[in-house]
Amino acid sequence: MNPFRFPGKLFRSAGEDVSASHVQPDTPQTLAPTYELAFADREFLLREELRPVRLQLELLKPDLIMNEHEIGSTIVVFGGARIFERERALAEEQKAEAALALSPQDSELSKALEKAKRAVEMSHYYEEARKFGNLITREQQLDAGCHLHIVTGGGPGIMEAANRGASEAGGESIGLNIVLPFEQCPNPYITPALCFQFHYFAIRKMHFLMRARALLACPGGFGTLDELFETLTLVQTGKVKPMPILLMGEKYWRDLINFDQMVDYGLISAADAALVTFVETAEQALEQIKLFYLAEGEICI
Repeated sequence: MNPFRFPGKLFRSAGEDVSASHVQPDTPQTLAPTYELAFADREFLLREELRPVRLQLELLKPDLIMNEHEIGSTIVVFGGARIFERERALAEEQKAEAALALSPQDSELSKALEKAKRAVEMSHYYEEARKFGNLITREQQLDAGCHLHIVTGGGPGIMEAANRGASEAGGESIGLNIVLPFEQCPNPYITPALCFQFHYFAIRKMHFLMRARALLACPGGFGTLDELFETLTLVQTGKVKPMPILLMGEKYWRDLINFDQMVDYGLISAADAALVTFVETAEQALEQIKLFYLAEGEICI
């Protein structure tokens, strides 16, 4: 045996010392908050001055775990948390109709019915996001060299649909949830070992793009717009490499954002407006992603 061979572990681990510190006798000194190991002291870690450390931890934890799971490339799906599957939307429409039938002069109930009818129309996007998650996951299964994983914001609606499609295809998918006063529970289709919770929006958005190979944005609200324009800005400014940025539902997006007018006013270039591609179906979205990477000379997405 070579006595000069690297001996391996030299220092006691942090976990070992945490365990050891908890078996010490109770004395005024050991019970004092100051005596708690700094990295095991929850109150200390939550101090305002420790924000830079918390930011670093929130960046590191998901990154390390995804590396351990060999998550190489992700396809990001954004979209509204309030878009539901058709069965649920139809049930809500029937409830709204029944309520209005009892009070036909109630303007609020009339508005509620119109909203419910619109939700039935929008449920189409839930089904397309679900199908897209399924297609991307099957694409990975067909090619052992492609390590693609669907990643969503981890909540209900479109996010649930994409995770659900991946789960139904027998694959893993990622959820990047965030603590909110509402919509904060992770949907049940995320792979549990790849379900993360965030405090900082900025770090969460960074994780969306750290492994991204493409982005599909379905109709959504403020959160979807925030995430979409963050991506567009980073691609426009060269902070991240170009990737397919697909907007599902051209009418919705054209009604919402007038990219051509932004070009006419000289606020963005025609090339900037061309960063987005409109699609209507999951199949079209997958085809656009494949065409993009084929043009780049890559066989696998």
